[in-house]
Amino acid sequence: MALKMASNTLEQVESASVIPLVKSYLLDLQNRICHFLEEEDGKNFLKDKWSHKEGGGGLTRVLAGEVIEKAGVNFSHVHGLQLPQAATARRPELADSTFQAIGVSVVIHPSNPYVPTCHMNVRFILVEKPGQLPVWWFGGGFDLTPYYGFVEDCVHWHKTAKAACDPFGPDVYAAFKKWCDQYFFLKHRNEPRGIGGIFFDDLNEWGFERSFAFMQRVGDHFIKAYQPILSRRKDHHFGQKERDFQVYRRGRYVEFNLLYDRGTLFGLQSGGRTESILMSLPPLVAWHYDYQPEPGSSEASLYEAFLREREWI
Repeated sequence: MALKMASNTLEQVESASVIPLVKSYLLDLQNRICHFLEEEDGKNFLKDKWSHKEGGGGLTRVLAGEVIEKAGVNFSHVHGLQLPQAATARRPELADSTFQAIGVSVVIHPSNPYVPTCHMNVRFILVEKPGQLPVWWFGGGFDLTPYYGFVEDCVHWHKTAKAACDPFGPDVYAAFKKWCDQYFFLKHRNEPRGIGGIFFDDLNEWGFERSFAFMQRVGDHFIKAYQPILSRRKDHHFGQKERDFQVYRRGRYVEFNLLYDRGTLFGLQSGGRTESILMSLPPLVAWHYDYQPEPGSSEASLYEAFLREREWI
């Protein structure tokens, strides 16, 4: 399945009616994600409402608890006078266009090294240029970054991702899984960030209604994918060795987000709120020169059995 670069116009739907639909769903999704994390952790999110200088704003919600060392669940709806370079590099014909970007971004850094870090983002971009019909697209996905891998967790994660995709065609999961594997790859390390999931961008060839429905499936299935893993692993015994490895491996997460992540670059280039954009970074991280795991260790198993492209289902 090959997706075309976003080029469709907004059909007969006016932006004034489309944006509230997307916004309503995303605010509800933010609430549901925060609710399940508060139930697992026992502590509540801090809420931080903010405004964007060119219009719009958002609600950043951050949790620092016992089970969750740091989680950020960010809703944003921002207006901009010029589409950022992160988008125009792929779409030069949209330079000098105004835009609206609306989305929810989630990053969860658990305390227990046996619980994987996870990321989810769903977003809608509407671009307008004087004298032209608007251009729009959806994007997003979710991916998992374990420190100590469990095959059953990876299988569950990918089965849930596939379930999200299946109503939209037999080839959708395979295409978006491959895209995820390719996107969340640290070229300078020659290794994947984690065990993947699904990723999509520039989605509008299905039309607005179907594309929006797919975005909702991805958002809804993220909770189904992560909650059982978090619940199953959060009380697993660990020691300082496992904690040190977790903090070291978090460095890869930081490297990807600051070097490659489209959402991070888009947010910073559009003059977004830095605290909310960088909520994705873990509270503690370490880099060790030329670290090599001990052969045969659980740490080595991560590299050998999990940090490679493979079919989990």
